[in-house]
Amino acid sequence: MAERERETLPLPPALPRASSSSSRARATAVVRPGPDPLLVICRCFSFVTSLTAILCVAVNVLSAVRSFKDGSDVFDGIFRCYAVVIAFIVVVAETEWGFVIKFWKILEYWAGRGMLQIFVAVMTRAFPDYSSNQKELVLLQNIASYMLLACGLVYVISGILCIGFLKRSRQKKETTREQAVKDLEELERRREELEQLLITERI
Repeated sequence: MAERERETLPLPPALPRASSSSSRARATAVVRPGPDPLLVICRCFSFVTSLTAILCVAVNVLSAVRSFKDGSDVFDGIFRCYAVVIAFIVVVAETEWGFVIKFWKILEYWAGRGMLQIFVAVMTRAFPDYSSNQKELVLLQNIASYMLLACGLVYVISGILCIGFLKRSRQKKETTREQAVKDLEELERRREELEQLLITERI
């Protein structure tokens, strides 16, 4: 009778699941150490540059509208339209969208990207000083142009120091590491399903 009760006792299913869960947690902790500080700094700087370029777009749009509306300087309005288009390219380049980088390979390199930003900053700063009722617009233009100029200089210097190449290399490693973590989690999930299936069959 005792032997029959011992045979009918079910196996504890919690132990394999706990061990597999703990192994998955350990594997994930080893593979995913945390965000790369260099990539975090680069993303923050890219965000600041995008905001500055958007500010340049807004300033040039206001200047173009004023030139066409008053009829004071049509050529200045056309010049502002070109500045808007190029500043928009700067914003898109900061997203590092693969479609854009594919057609403008120079934007993948920080030195080329910085020179484009400096060019937009010069174009934004180039419109003339207006009368006293346009002081706010002139102040906004000065802030946007000098901020984008500073961002462009940082990009050029960093590109010369090969920081952009280092960033792209670490970005590829991060992408590979994230894919490895996803694959590992998928394997662990399948192993848990197989172990649960085996335990069910034994019961």
